[in-house]
Amino acid sequence: MTDSMPRSTLTTHEVVNQPPVRGDVDLWSTDIALREAMEREGGQVAAITDYARKMGSQEMREAGMEANRHSPELVLFDQGGRRLDEVHYHPAWHRMMETSQAAGYASVAWQGNPGGHVTHAAMVYLASQTEPGHCCPLTMTYAAVPALAANPVLSELWRPRLTANHYDPSLRPIEQKTSATLGMAMTEKQGGSDLRSNTTRAEAEGDAYRLFGHKWFCSAPMSDGFLTLAQAPGGLTCFLVPRWLEDERNAIHIQRLKDKLGNRSNASSEIEYHGALAWRLGDEGAGVRTIIEMVHHTRLDTALAPAGLMRGALSTAHHWISHRSTFNRTLIDQPLMQAVLGDLTLDVEGALALGLRVARSFDGTSDEDRAFARIGVALAKFLGNKRCPIVTYEAMEMLGGMGYIEETGMPLYYREAPLNGIWEGSGNVICLDILRTLAKEPLAAEVLRQELLAAQGSDRRYDAALSTHIERWPKLPGESEARWFAERTALLLTASVLIRAGVAAVSDAFVTTRIANERGHVIGALGDGISSQLLDRI
Repeated sequence: MTDSMPRSTLTTHEVVNQPPVRGDVDLWSTDIALREAMEREGGQVAAITDYARKMGSQEMREAGMEANRHSPELVLFDQGGRRLDEVHYHPAWHRMMETSQAAGYASVAWQGNPGGHVTHAAMVYLASQTEPGHCCPLTMTYAAVPALAANPVLSELWRPRLTANHYDPSLRPIEQKTSATLGMAMTEKQGGSDLRSNTTRAEAEGDAYRLFGHKWFCSAPMSDGFLTLAQAPGGLTCFLVPRWLEDERNAIHIQRLKDKLGNRSNASSEIEYHGALAWRLGDEGAGVRTIIEMVHHTRLDTALAPAGLMRGALSTAHHWISHRSTFNRTLIDQPLMQAVLGDLTLDVEGALALGLRVARSFDGTSDEDRAFARIGVALAKFLGNKRCPIVTYEAMEMLGGMGYIEETGMPLYYREAPLNGIWEGSGNVICLDILRTLAKEPLAAEVLRQELLAAQGSDRRYDAALSTHIERWPKLPGESEARWFAERTALLLTASVLIRAGVAAVSDAFVTTRIANERGHVIGALGDGISSQLLDRI
């Protein structure tokens, strides 16, 4: 059967002035900023191009919509009343997982080739444009690998499966699987970000432990295992809890699935441990120090995901206004629309450029690289996620009433926009972490200073803004100014990266609008002559 064009001549009217279906979009060849940043930061282009084409195809976009339309289903018991504690997903979810794992989303950073983390970060950016929900289990799987180093025996068993380039959703013990995913269960009702207030307890049983307690958030509860925190005799400790044991299901009881604003394709749950078998990672009492390695890497993804969401919303809006006319002019040819579109481009390019620059420091091996990774990822996460809800809303508005309709994809981006700002440390937590890192790690403060100074001499407005920043805060601010300090530092760091990238149209506009404060505070207040230089980069 051959495809035929939909009928445009209807009984009451003819359908005109409506954009065509987008069809397949190559997310690599159509994204100038991504290609430039991958080359600049040393990413593996060959590993990205095929994935970018697949994720931009109409087939994958439709699969992403299906996965969000049909939410995961919690199945607690079988027909005989025996506990299952399973979550069943729509086939479209499995299609997304299969495609991303085959591309190396969770594994490419750990294969020993140059630019692995940059390449992984680019995959996060691409996947977020098509279906962001399935990124959650793959991001946690990617991030769990370094944390497993605290227990070489566990690492030897789990790492080859976590870094396999294929998808194995079978319900079997880890020893019988060819690939695996790892989730995380840390927060509890009474504590939230205050992990040291956790009450889940761990009782030693030979070389293993038994866990008893609840977890308020456990994302991706069908993962093959979870990193979790519990109070052992020696204090708060990190454990790996396998989902499946050799001859039975582990005693992990799912209480319910969260009814979330967005991220609908991915299950998030509340769980209880009823004597669940667990294996210790690191020393007793070193739980936060052990699991923070995983949190550090998940933060990289929460810095790149908003860039992808913004890019997805922007390109959707660009397609719409390129094919729709009003008052005898195509929307994209109207100066005010160009001002809005150009302005949004700066947020996308800034978030992507800073995110991949930070990812390069994850690839580095020096003390300076590691120090910049710690401070840079927090700054990138904070700024990108503060801009994301604004950008996605403005892009939605460009479609008018249709922007509020599910089939355009815009509501999915909008619902997802706040999420990465909450996960792995909400805004205030991140800002306090920034102050704490700069206060306790002189090398982090120094490498950040060097990154900011590296762009001096190329733009007098940047130079003036940096001098003002240093004069305003000759020492670290108090907590009440932490957000102001974090925002301004992140903006300057982004400007520094863009200036050194050498794309004058982007860096000049970013400095003018974000650094020199020569603008209004609403999207689209760019001024004459700026937006026209940016539109060709979408």
